[in-house]
Amino acid sequence: MSFTRSLASAWARTDSLLCVGLDPEPKRFPAHFAGRDNAILEFCRAIVDATAPFVSSFKPQIAYFASNRAEAQLEQLIEHIHEHHAGIPVILDAKRGDIGSTAEQYAREAFERYRADAVTVNPYMGFDSVEPYLEHEGKGVIVLCRTSNPGGSDLQFLETGGRPLYQHVADLAANKWNASGELSLVVGATFPAEIKEVRSIVGDMPLLIPGIGAQGGDVVATVSAGRTANGTGMMINSSRAILYAGNGEDFAERAADAARATRDSINSARATAAAR
Repeated sequence: MSFTRSLASAWARTDSLLCVGLDPEPKRFPAHFAGRDNAILEFCRAIVDATAPFVSSFKPQIAYFASNRAEAQLEQLIEHIHEHHAGIPVILDAKRGDIGSTAEQYAREAFERYRADAVTVNPYMGFDSVEPYLEHEGKGVIVLCRTSNPGGSDLQFLETGGRPLYQHVADLAANKWNASGELSLVVGATFPAEIKEVRSIVGDMPLLIPGIGAQGGDVVATVSAGRTANGTGMMINSSRAILYAGNGEDFAERAADAARATRDSINSARATAAAR
């Protein structure tokens, strides 16, 4: 099943738009993980198993694994998700962006080595840096558009033909680049007005929306701005607020509680938006 079809199926099956980001920081793990060779895998696997009933996607951030020499643990983690939580898409958050020949290798890394269902990419170098990912049939390509960090405005709000650059990227993605039908966009929850603008440009294209939880994005404003006509269309990501909801032996249970509460908050906002 393609990424977009798998995602739509997960939205319907789980009644959740929540994406849990997997950004493991060993210094923040509960004390009983100290000294374990596979601590990152064990921590993330426990989080995945505990939160899976409440999510429609997982998003491991590759830098947190690579900086700890844990790429093999990342491979095992994604394999575990596919095997034990089949149907929940895995987004490799890599934000790759390079020339075509190098992009081909990054695409192989994401889709052949790690077996991710989708990958985040940076469009700054243009379509030829995005195209190699689209050649992997059924795989999702999630293009940075309006990011949640404050510095994103340095470039993303530059005027291009009478509109901000991020809107130009959204237009390109929706109307010129999306031949495979597997493109999505990253738009931060910290900018609900921009989410609304992007939604008006791209129609029902899925949006990966980071920024709720620790970054302070407003769930109600996010859902109101980003939902499609059927109340879906979003992968609303929370990472640290769920991963580190507890720091004791019951860390996974506390993560599950946080994931459940976040899902319920999103669904409440969906119901309110639908009633308007």
